[in-house]
Amino acid sequence: MSDVKVNDLRSALELIKSIPGEYVETDVEVDPRGELSGVYRHVGAAGTVMRPTQVGPAMMFNNIKGHPDSRVIIGMLASRKRVAALLGTDPKQLGWYMKDAVKNPINPVDFKGEQAPCQEVVYRAEDEGFDLRKLIPAPTNTLEDAGPYITMGLCYASDPEDPSVSDVTIHRLCIQSENELSMWITPGARHIGAFYEKAEKLDKPLPISISIGLDPAIYLAAGFEPPTTPLGYNELACAGALRQEPVELCNCITIGEKAVANAEYVIEGELLPKIRVPEDRSTGTGKAMPEFPGQTGPAPMVPIIRVKAVTTRKNPIMQSTIGPSEEHVHMAGLPTEASILNLVETAMPGKLLNVYAHPSGGGKYMAILQFKKSVPSDEGRQRQAALLAFSAFSELKHVILVDEDVDLFDSNDVLWALNTRFQGDIDTITIPGVRCHPLDHSQEVSYNPMLRGNGISCKTIFDCTMPFDLKEHFERSKFMDVDPAHWLPDMFK
Repeated sequence: MSDVKVNDLRSALELIKSIPGEYVETDVEVDPRGELSGVYRHVGAAGTVMRPTQVGPAMMFNNIKGHPDSRVIIGMLASRKRVAALLGTDPKQLGWYMKDAVKNPINPVDFKGEQAPCQEVVYRAEDEGFDLRKLIPAPTNTLEDAGPYITMGLCYASDPEDPSVSDVTIHRLCIQSENELSMWITPGARHIGAFYEKAEKLDKPLPISISIGLDPAIYLAAGFEPPTTPLGYNELACAGALRQEPVELCNCITIGEKAVANAEYVIEGELLPKIRVPEDRSTGTGKAMPEFPGQTGPAPMVPIIRVKAVTTRKNPIMQSTIGPSEEHVHMAGLPTEASILNLVETAMPGKLLNVYAHPSGGGKYMAILQFKKSVPSDEGRQRQAALLAFSAFSELKHVILVDEDVDLFDSNDVLWALNTRFQGDIDTITIPGVRCHPLDHSQEVSYNPMLRGNGISCKTIFDCTMPFDLKEHFERSKFMDVDPAHWLPDMFK
């Protein structure tokens, strides 16, 4: 393993380049409009992306059509192995690692140098020729997209009534014109949305910075949501804990807000009050962009950010992701795993062995819980753990419970438990009429007229654990525990 110290995108790239099979690049020209994502779909997107696709390396595109001085990196976090390497931990322990970090925050600090790296080059909106479409090599995931999207933009804003309270979240941002971005805010799910609601009531714009191209720890920490990180908890403090050193922030040059000092790009602007436009205003496609469940939804009405400046590092690297890819699974799913572990471990210590936010749910819809029953009174507690999981992460739809002898990271083993330790009539627990996620089309009134409204779901527990008093009856065949490296050293090194 490399001894590279990761604290920004460039050092993260240096690390993964040292690991065989984790990085590739190309000098062949690629069109950011549909083609770039179309290529990476085959190389390493995975997740809920339409097949054929696969889990593969991160990919650098060095020759972007229409952007001769730009590069785009995609898929940095699209592999659990790669994420673990970037954080310096074990792939199967990522949830626990994240759980410990969120409980031991290290607050961000102000950058101490003369000039923040992200401000080496400055473009102001009043400059002649200023045009976001030329400055930002943002890909269009599909030819149906509403426009070019910034998908790895870390938005930073503060409470207009209490500026000491700040927060970061990742939102999809569509380039609408030479100086405007649209921003999708999931209703009721993001703290910046709460800040924006307050600013609108005051009829004031909300200053906002968008940092792009960051230390992977920042993107992963930003995925935490309430109740694990309540209003007032700045997720950059969790990123600091992951690295055991604080994230450095700098003052923006045109707005009274902060940004990540070593970002590749920073966009400075104001989220305008009481203005909504169709997300596809500049293209008229009627569609937004591919979202984590694997479909492209209709373009909604969205607020606008009026951009005041773009600052960059010298020779900046644009970072992007495909919405339904494995990369989204990890940015959303690892905080989900940590949140569930945190709540269940508090309620029943030592019972929940691990959690896996399965890729088929985009890191949000499905969690597999590995639970150990040690005494007769543990029977039934596994279902209590599932209920706590729904409380820990409100967008969770399905929980599959398995025993300690099932590898929760192996889908075939989980399905084996479903087929041999599960009976649909007694081991399915349904909880109807609960709010889940608005992007699930099966949670729409058109799909189920019995629903009170879109986004309401039937949460379901699939209890695939063996009854404690029948454990002996369900034991798996016991094979010799030998080290295969003695016979196949190259395969098992």
